[in-house]
Amino acid sequence: MKFGIIVFPGSNCDRDMMHALRDDLKQETIMLWHKDRDLSMFTTDDCIVLPGGFSYGDYLRCGALARFSPMMEQVIDFANKGGKVLGVCNGFQILCEAGLLPGVLLQNDHQKFVCKNVFIKSDNVENMVGRNVGPKALKIPVAHGEGRYYADAATLKQLNDNHQVVFRYCDEHGEIHVDSNPNGAINNIAGICNAGHNVFGMMPHPERACSQVLNNIDGRAILQAFNR
Repeated sequence: MKFGIIVFPGSNCDRDMMHALRDDLKQETIMLWHKDRDLSMFTTDDCIVLPGGFSYGDYLRCGALARFSPMMEQVIDFANKGGKVLGVCNGFQILCEAGLLPGVLLQNDHQKFVCKNVFIKSDNVENMVGRNVGPKALKIPVAHGEGRYYADAATLKQLNDNHQVVFRYCDEHGEIHVDSNPNGAINNIAGICNAGHNVFGMMPHPERACSQVLNNIDGRAILQAFNR
C-alpha cells in the first residue's frame, strides 16, 4: 500500500510524518501538494495523511482555509469511497472543518499552547486503530493551542454508540481523569473516527514517537494500523 502526505502552506510536520512512515516503518510515501487534484495513483487500500502544522498560518480559524484547498476536494471524494484518511493535529482540525469528522477543535481551556508528552489509550477495539494498539497506555507528544475537542450531546452519544471515539487522554497507568487532560477536551477525547471507520483524526502526534533514537516508539502501532 501507499501513504500520501498532503503539504499545505504552513505545514510543519509533513516531513516528520514522511520520515516516520518511510524510514521507521518502511512504507511507500508520496508527497502531495495542496493545489494538486490528482489522487488517481491511490486505491481505497491506501491512506491519505493530513499532517500537523499551521496551514495558512491558522488565519481565520485552524483548518478553515485548508479545507478549501483543491486537494481537499479529492480527499473528500476518496474518503466517501471508503479510502483511509488520517488527520493529525492541524490535520484533525481540517477534517472537522471539511465535515469528514463531527465536532470541532477549540482553544485549549487554559488558553496556552501545550507541547509535551501525554498518555492516551484506545477506547475500543471496533476500529482498526483500536484493534492494533490494544489496551496499553501510549506515550505520544502533543503540540497545539486549539486542541480542545468539543461536540454537542447528540453527537457525543452517536460517537459512543457507534464506537467512534478512538483515543482518550489518560495517565501512565491508563486511568482516565481530568488531571490527564492537557487541553480540556470533552470526555477526555483525543481522537475520533467517522461512522464508516475509515477517516481518523487525533490531536497527539504519533509520527513523533516512532524512532528508537527518541526512546519512544509508541506511535508506531497507530500508524501501522493503516497498513492492515
